[in-house]
Amino acid sequence: MPADRLHLVRHGEVFNPERVLYGRLPEFRLSEAGRHMARAAADHLRKRERSVSTLFASPLQRTQESAEAFHDVFGLTPVLDERVIEPTNVFEGKQMKRAVLNPLNWRHLVRPSVPSWGEPYLQVVDRMDAAMRDAWSSTASGDVVIVSHQLPIWITHLSVAGESLRHDPRNRRCALSSVTSFELDGDRWREVDYAEPAAVAGAIDVGAV
Repeated sequence: MPADRLHLVRHGEVFNPERVLYGRLPEFRLSEAGRHMARAAADHLRKRERSVSTLFASPLQRTQESAEAFHDVFGLTPVLDERVIEPTNVFEGKQMKRAVLNPLNWRHLVRPSVPSWGEPYLQVVDRMDAAMRDAWSSTASGDVVIVSHQLPIWITHLSVAGESLRHDPRNRRCALSSVTSFELDGDRWREVDYAEPAAVAGAIDVGAV
């Protein structure tokens, strides 16, 4: 038997006092609030009596730290999977409000449907889908948790919903430590739930690709 349900969980709030786009840059860790957020996401699945039996995470520090909460709650050791990592982005380490005003950067903004500033959306869809299917098929029973990032989770949502991958990043429905849940119906993913168990007023969420 395959898995029962697969949950894409976004990491918690990151300590990012300069408010830069952190992308794949190293040493961006969770804030103290971010650790509480991650625990709220894990507790959310526990309270809903989901039997989580496998745990995967992006290899970046903030996702590994978020996965620790699921280790504490469900006793699982995360398996790191490069395929669920944050996309590449030419604006890593920069404050976006300043970067987009610099004419030297405008060439990176000419094709938002690709997007021209980073890894193509279709490539993100393909790697996320492959990781999700492998995790699903390798889980004999119970639920799968994959701790990932805003853009990969949101692009997966758009792809599953049959919507255009081109979008305004400001309008993503993928809050910190949110849980987006899927089931595999035949050969197609079906989104079955979305929850924001860690919603916190004033949370800093400005570093996502």
